[in-house]
Amino acid sequence: MGLNPQITNLVIILGMMQVSKKVPFDDPQVLLGVRGFYIISNLIIAAIYLFIQQKINSKKGMQTPNALRQWPLVAYTLPADLTTLKYVEPAPMGSAEEPKLITTTVHSYDLQQLRGLWRSQLMGVGMMCVMHLYFKYTNPLLIQSIIPLKGAFEGNLVKIHLFGQPAIGDLKRPWKAAGGFMGMAGGGEPKADKKSIEQAERAGSGGVKEE
Repeated sequence: MGLNPQITNLVIILGMMQVSKKVPFDDPQVLLGVRGFYIISNLIIAAIYLFIQQKINSKKGMQTPNALRQWPLVAYTLPADLTTLKYVEPAPMGSAEEPKLITTTVHSYDLQQLRGLWRSQLMGVGMMCVMHLYFKYTNPLLIQSIIPLKGAFEGNLVKIHLFGQPAIGDLKRPWKAAGGFMGMAGGGEPKADKKSIEQAERAGSGGVKEE
């Protein structure tokens, strides 16, 4: 069993804080190198996400029902990535809202998760630009060159679409919400069991279609 990613992140942050104290950021060449390292790290992440997006959208493998495969005149196929996915989305922590029933497809779900990754990455880059260019902080460049790249390779989409791991066990959709500091999640976990879905349907708490 591997270490919790949150624990390893904390170890890396503490270690890089010590390393950054010894880095001569006042040297223009060193500063340029650290900036280059940060840019390359983000370019790698962007390349990974673009590759995953291409993989998600290119999964057009068709699955023809067995009963129809002997009928060449019947052109009826089911896209493999349009498998229906139903789950109950928990209400935000502290909210009075009821859990919401979501009906979507594996393809749409993966694209939605990927959009969330893009949004988080762009927000991180924006914050880093403000801290470095406006407030002149340099130390966070090292940490932010490593932690987001590590997180990208630990993501479920990367494990499935880049490393080819099967979507079973912890990788079975829907996925648990990414935990905050020390792995603390912010609003419970999505539920895909039959009982939870039937309860949500009876309560009329959704049936929302996600595109």
